Amino acid sequence: MTEIAEPSSLITEEDLFLFNEGSHFRLWDKLGSHPTLGGTHFAVWAPNAEALSVIGDHNGWDSRANPLRERGSSGIWEGFLPRIGRGAVYKYHIRSRGSDYQVEKADPLAFSAEVAPKTGSVVWDLDYEWADAEWMRTRHQRNAAKAPCSIYEVHVGSWMRVPEEDNRSLHYWELSGPLADHCARMGFTHVELLPVMEHPFFGSWGYQTTGYFAPTSRFGTPQDLMKLIDQLHQRGVGVILDWVPSHFPTDEHGLAYFDGTHLYEHADPRRGFHPEWKSYIFNLGRHEVQSFLISNAMFWLDRYHIDGIRVDGVASILYLDYGRKAGEWIPNELGGRENLEAVDFLRRLNTEVYAAHPDVQTMAEESTAWPMVSRPTYVGGLGFGMKWDMGWMHDTLQYMENDPVHRKYHHNELVFRASYAFTENYVLPLSHDEVVYGKGSLLGKMPGDDWQKRANLRLLFGWQWAAPGKKLLFMGGEIGQLSEWAHDRSIEWQLLSDPAHQGIQRWVTDLNRLYSSEPAMHELDFDAAGFSWVDANDWEQSVLSTIRSSSEGRHVLGAFNFTPVARPGFRLGVPEGGFWRELLNSDAEIYGGSGWGNQGGVQAEEVSCHGRPYSVAVTVPPLGAVFLSPSTPTPSSLPA
Repeated sequence: MTEIAEPSSLITEEDLFLFNEGSHFRLWDKLGSHPTLGGTHFAVWAPNAEALSVIGDHNGWDSRANPLRERGSSGIWEGFLPRIGRGAVYKYHIRSRGSDYQVEKADPLAFSAEVAPKTGSVVWDLDYEWADAEWMRTRHQRNAAKAPCSIYEVHVGSWMRVPEEDNRSLHYWELSGPLADHCARMGFTHVELLPVMEHPFFGSWGYQTTGYFAPTSRFGTPQDLMKLIDQLHQRGVGVILDWVPSHFPTDEHGLAYFDGTHLYEHADPRRGFHPEWKSYIFNLGRHEVQSFLISNAMFWLDRYHIDGIRVDGVASILYLDYGRKAGEWIPNELGGRENLEAVDFLRRLNTEVYAAHPDVQTMAEESTAWPMVSRPTYVGGLGFGMKWDMGWMHDTLQYMENDPVHRKYHHNELVFRASYAFTENYVLPLSHDEVVYGKGSLLGKMPGDDWQKRANLRLLFGWQWAAPGKKLLFMGGEIGQLSEWAHDRSIEWQLLSDPAHQGIQRWVTDLNRLYSSEPAMHELDFDAAGFSWVDANDWEQSVLSTIRSSSEGRHVLGAFNFTPVARPGFRLGVPEGGFWRELLNSDAEIYGGSGWGNQGGVQAEEVSCHGRPYSVAVTVPPLGAVFLSPSTPTPSSLPA
């Protein structure tokens, strides 16, 4: 048996105390594998292990060759292996206490892993010379609640593929330039990456995570992912990561039954196993699990310069009966269905993240009416910065799928949101979940012939960008993709040879530019003072009209016609007189429309309408969205 030469340990007694207390939030500096001069330091948490060793190519995968030693009663095993450095493949061999159970596990805190389907961990470092200092210095402004936030959701493995090379995905570094160019050109302020953490099954899109601290090696090294993020930052685009603390897969090499006990998950399947997803659920009441998960969130913020995390499946974390039938769940100590341990965990997560990184955002994918998800913990909230508005998504798509002749009977599906729009800090998502599992593409959901489908899609986007809240659009939607998304093929970029699809892309680009450049469109996204109806009640004609306002009194009028019947001379009340310039019109020919419009703008008249002292007679195009704002007429803005 080879003796391990041991330099001074990386792990102090204070580290052990904080870890076991649930208050160590930089675990990656201590656990995992850390190459140094002459070898690598290894450390892993396995309190039920009777014996634990490092196995790998370096010792012929011999479980007797390189044993680690236990650090007191902390449950941590550690040791130093000489002559092992960056690139070495390894696992931990664990023999459980008081049983015959033996298993080979990947390192829960490894920085890198073998390319799937292989499952070994890889010794790696995080050295990288960042060039995004200007972004990091100013991102508190870019990520602020009053800043524009238009998010482009991306699956790294299928955004663009290389058909000439067996349809392979782009590597992180290959993606960095094209993706940054695309987002900057189209005016998206942020990219949200579906989970890039290591996962064994590509078809899970990253939502079944095994390597929480390792970006998947399918697309390159940790430094390659850093380059992608760095390049986006240099082009003025923020990066949000999808993060999955709600569950993890049952694969033997992962976290499940790690040391012969249910270490990371609840032992009782009524709390520890997810019946719908067939995966394990973290035991959020265990202190060491809290240290692990909060450290993981901090890791991506600290070491990868991430600008925010979107927390997946928050509803499944909050409710003990989520996805379960009667008798399949255990009530909390008060007899209720709320997961009190999860509430405490989420509040602590957000408190710690914002204390360390006040210039980032946390976002909750929470699909119920749980109160105050995006309100501070000191008033009883969960402390998230934002929450996805799943109700808006569901109601809006359900409305848009109706034939226009029937839409007047479903008018409430569009206006109901106003009753709760400012109870949370909402993101309006048209995400990947809406274009999979037979749901079709966004364009495919729209009724009518090809022209009407495209007009309806442009109208949908106009309505989304006009509504109060931050914006999110999944890749492919911005070009009017025909097919629903599939993770094993590229976006249908060839559609951009068609002027009709170029028009959709140009419309989204111009919506982004209006949203970012006009304070009235974004500054008060979370404040009722920034939104008012002109007319919410014209269900008979299926026309809605709104005013977006800034804190300094700037206004943008939006009018939306959900029928294919043009509405010329449509009178709308406005808050001030003068010339109202047409900013955008989804029916303009440059977007593939039929050309109904307002010849550059309209003059407000001192004719009271909709409770306002002035009004404008606007042409609202068929299946169209039009935006106008008051401006002093100039020769370039007056009608020809």
